[in-house]
Amino acid sequence: MFPEPNSYGEGTLSQEGASGVRPDPLIWLIPLFLTGLGVLVITSTTSPLAFANEGTPFSVGLRQFRWLLVGILGLLFAWLVPTRFWLRTSGLWWFCALLLTFATLIPGVGASVGGARRWIRLGGLSIQAGELLFLALTVHLTKILYRDQQDTVRAFVKTLILLSLSSIPLLLQPDLGTTILVFSVCMGLFVEKYGWKLPLLTSFGGLAALIPLILLAPYRLRRISAFLDPWKDPLDTGFQAIQGLIAFNNGGGFGTGLGHGFQKLQYLPAAYTDFLYAALGEELGLLGTLGVLALYGCWTLRLYRLYMRTEDPLRASLFWGLTLTVILPLFINLGGVTKMMPLTGMPLPFLSYGGSSLVTMWFRIGLLLRLCREEPMEVEERTS
Repeated sequence: MFPEPNSYGEGTLSQEGASGVRPDPLIWLIPLFLTGLGVLVITSTTSPLAFANEGTPFSVGLRQFRWLLVGILGLLFAWLVPTRFWLRTSGLWWFCALLLTFATLIPGVGASVGGARRWIRLGGLSIQAGELLFLALTVHLTKILYRDQQDTVRAFVKTLILLSLSSIPLLLQPDLGTTILVFSVCMGLFVEKYGWKLPLLTSFGGLAALIPLILLAPYRLRRISAFLDPWKDPLDTGFQAIQGLIAFNNGGGFGTGLGHGFQKLQYLPAAYTDFLYAALGEELGLLGTLGVLALYGCWTLRLYRLYMRTEDPLRASLFWGLTLTVILPLFINLGGVTKMMPLTGMPLPFLSYGGSSLVTMWFRIGLLLRLCREEPMEVEERTS
């Protein structure tokens, strides 16, 4: 699936980076543009409410801008630390993230928002532990799959064990959306090295397991009902989906202009979080939404090109896994906002409001940039 390495650690660092790829500035420039655009749309959609609550229309946008600065620090940290450190300690990071995710279930530690306990409150700071778990699991599973690459069944069993342990606290929160995301990334990492056969069989079992999870949770049934027919209950379960479609319709081809959308008047709940794409569609129109999709597409193609040119198999797998952790949330968010799938509460990468999501996304960018600059690791560095 990718070129076999010619050597393991021989030679010096070239201009193109010892992984055989040239660092691409679009890896960070495109996310920077998307995040800046997100700050503008967030400020626009929250200005009336922010002014009423805090006396300034810019407070929410400024908070997101501060999270961007923290994210840039995370990028620099990931870029400066050798990849072998994250690989050697990946099990520890995954275990700590798992404990933090379980901690959200402890009264007084975890905070309940919208019926789910996904956040840990530390003073005035909120951390969504599932975002940390998702990232740590990706790096750790990449290493595990490389180490067991000669034994498909053993590698798949370990994949299922890590998937199951990571899913338990997410299902208890409950956070079915992140659980589905974790499942998809785990299967995607396995497919990259071993093919589709076992993941396809497991996916059928996973779909069967979703049925009781949906039937036993009335709020999930309401989401399914709202997805199938939002106009059946337009003032309750279908309200958000309908308002999202209205926002797209209001925007037309060129939009109402930044700051001139109607959804800022609270017609659309969570317009600056899960439904930011709909708010963006209202203010920037079809042209703006297609432009954002083109930027995501360009970013993905650049990373795919780097992935195909990477001579080190482990680094190629990391390129693949880290890219999946951005693209899959993108599709899940867009699918929910455009009514192509049920809503899951998934933020739009780099654009939606939220510190945990934004910082971990920028940390991924730092890891990707680090992969471009390093020499291929020795065999013992990969498997330790």
